[in-house]
Amino acid sequence: MSGTLYGVGLGPGDPDLMTVKAQRLISGAAVIAYPTLAGAESFARSIASGVIPEGAREIVMDVPMSVERGPAQAAYDAGAAQIAEALEGESDVVCLCEGDPFFYGSFMYLYARLSGRFACEVVPGVTSMTACAAVAGLPLAARNEAVTVVPGTLAEAELARRVESSETAVIMKVGRHLEKIRRVLALAGRAEGAVYVERASLGAERVMPLSEAPEEAPYFSMILAVKGDDPWL
Repeated sequence: MSGTLYGVGLGPGDPDLMTVKAQRLISGAAVIAYPTLAGAESFARSIASGVIPEGAREIVMDVPMSVERGPAQAAYDAGAAQIAEALEGESDVVCLCEGDPFFYGSFMYLYARLSGRFACEVVPGVTSMTACAAVAGLPLAARNEAVTVVPGTLAEAELARRVESSETAVIMKVGRHLEKIRRVLALAGRAEGAVYVERASLGAERVMPLSEAPEEAPYFSMILAVKGDDPWL
């Protein structure tokens, strides 16, 4: 017998947006795991902090901030080894994941390493994409329309190709790529009407037209560009 690994989506940041199932699993966990970035405090843990039981064992995976894949992969290898040890000891492990575990979520890397050996369950969460649409009051798609999710980290030419072919473009991972994204949207005729959202659902949330966005964007920011006026009418 061994424990079950739960990949639990926490939503975009507001603890009230955690699902009932997520809260139940976290509040009953003997072992929780979560990533941090370069030794900083864990955003995932901060979302769930109000329901983490006192005395729970915490497995912290320190993931380096690097464009090279090797250091991050090594961090997930080490984290997976600690989680496997707990599972082999017949303890369930609840892994905390911002947003949804399988939507740009870190849990997918642990799932790839452990799902072949242990029982795993993925608990979906509210995505940052839908949270941004909600606070912007901007429906993403209606009827037969398609939504294209594009990471702002793409090379400019590839980013332009994907935006130009989209109906609704959701551009994630804005951060230091904001100026490049502005250029792409302007050349595609999509800048007017595009909405910039920063830290959706958090106390520092900001929502504004892209034309009014700051010169620098934080990691937790997103741009929504919908073709046409009120396309859902």
